Parts: sequence; C-alpha cells; structure tokens
Amino acid sequence: MTGFSFRLVRASLAALFFALIPAIASAQQVGHAVPGQIGFQPAVTPIMDSIIAFHDNLLMWIITAIVLLVLVLLIVVIVRFNQRTNPTPSKVTHNTLIEIVWTVVPVLVLFVIAIPSFGVLADQQTIPDGERTYLGSQIFGGDVEVPEPSLTIKATGYQWYWGYEYMDEGVDFVSIMLDEEQREASKPDQPRLLAVDNELVVPVNTTVRVLVTAADVLHAFAVPSFGIKVDAVTSRNNETWFYARETGIYYGQCSELCGKDHSFMPIAVRVVEQDQFDTWLAAAEEGSLADANTALMASIQ
Repeated sequence: MTGFSFRLVRASLAALFFALIPAIASAQQVGHAVPGQIGFQPAVTPIMDSIIAFHDNLLMWIITAIVLLVLVLLIVVIVRFNQRTNPTPSKVTHNTLIEIVWTVVPVLVLFVIAIPSFGVLADQQTIPDGERTYLGSQIFGGDVEVPEPSLTIKATGYQWYWGYEYMDEGVDFVSIMLDEEQREASKPDQPRLLAVDNELVVPVNTTVRVLVTAADVLHAFAVPSFGIKVDAVTSRNNETWFYARETGIYYGQCSELCGKDHSFMPIAVRVVEQDQFDTWLAAAEEGSLADANTALMASIQ
C-alpha cells in the first residue's frame, strides 16, 4: 500500500470514528461548552430536545452509513485498482445505471432528512398558544405540551452588547461583558468571555417570548442549551421562544458577524425559581437593578 493510500485509509477511519460517536454531553457546568467537549450542550428546552433527537436518532445514522459506504468504496478501489493488481486501466467512459443511482439516492436521502427537519423548524418558529403540541425528543410525533407565554422580553443588539426590556413590567437594562479584572473581582466562578454585568433573569418552567431586534447592524441572539438562534435586524422584530425546565445560568453569544467586537457580546440567561424571579423583578421595578441582582445572588447561594 502506498503512502498516499495509507493516509487515505487513516483519514477515512478517523472520520468513521468521529461519526460513530453520538452526541456525548461531557461532565460540565450547566449552560456552556467546555474544552474537549464532544456533542451538544445539555438540552433544557423542548426545542433543544428535538434538535438533539433529530441529530442523534436520524442524522448520525445517515452520516455513519455514508461514511461506511465511502470507506468501503475507497478500500475496494485501493485493493482492486492499484497498479500492481490492475496494470491495464479500464477504458469505460460511463455507466448509465450507476449515474442514475448516485443521483437518485442522494435525493432520497435529502428527502428523508428534510421531512422531520420541517417539524423541528416549525417548533422553533411557532410561538406556543397553549394548545399546539411540540416534538420534544420524539421527532416523529412528539406530544409535548407547552403553555402560552406569560413573559415577553425584547432583546436588542448593539455594537457590542445586548439590551433587554421586560415589555409588560417596565424593566430595562443593558448587559455588557465583564473584562477579566471585573470577572475575577465579581464573578470568578463564571467562564471567561461569557460573564456579564447584568444577566437576563427568567423563571423556570415558564414560556418566555423573545422579540429580537437590532439598533445598528445585524446581530443574532443565540443560546445553544435552549436551541434558539434568531437574527436581530434593525427596524424589525423577530420572534423566538423558550421554556427552560431547569434552573441555572445558560450562555450564548451574538452569532452574526457585526464588527470588531463581535466575539465580545455574550448572552447570559439566569433561570431561577418563580419566587426568586418575583422578588428580583419587584426590586428591579423599584429602580435598583444592582440591589435586585445582589438579593437574587444571595437567595441562590
């Protein structure tokens, strides 16, 4: 086997190895990726449940089958058609049947992928009304019930930070990434480049409707553990939603290139118990966001 053939087989085996590894949630702090992690962040919403189920239960099998097929074909070509075993090259110019197969089969594969993906996409883009059921982890017919939104938040992207407004409560503030000195002083347990001064606070087991817009250039509001990503466009409100079923702090980032500090406008969503949220909101409505945050952290710790 030539050096090139060996490298080709080795690369194919490596691709197969990674394709066969399912989405493994490594031991990690809730809500953000860790070095060496393979797979998605743990799901805490029905939307993310459906994304992971779609990936693990369908896409991974298709990817694995394709990798195995290509690997077998490569090995066959290397063994049967190298110069030593096949000194006289074939002069075949085409094969109509094979050309039909390699055209039709990928089309069928795309159909198999597309049909359930439409349901996943519809779940992400349809705001719950209390009656519609969602896929959750059953991508071929889930029946997850989600209540209609009881909290509406407007998220506005700026260069380079986020502004949040609780639409019915009259509370609004901006959320800016802490530099390393600030993080070490006030939030040393939070990850670098993700910690912010003011977190978005929401109650657990509550449907939250999020209106996303921008004040200057294109941004995107994305939180991986929630399975949401929506563009923030100037003079336009885009909608998304989430229903977080576990308390904790979940991080995201602007996911649309928006200038030199694009990578320095994180999103931090803190999910708390309902009574903690009510106390925080009451203090914030009185005009002291800093006191509200301090009291909230004291109740959590």
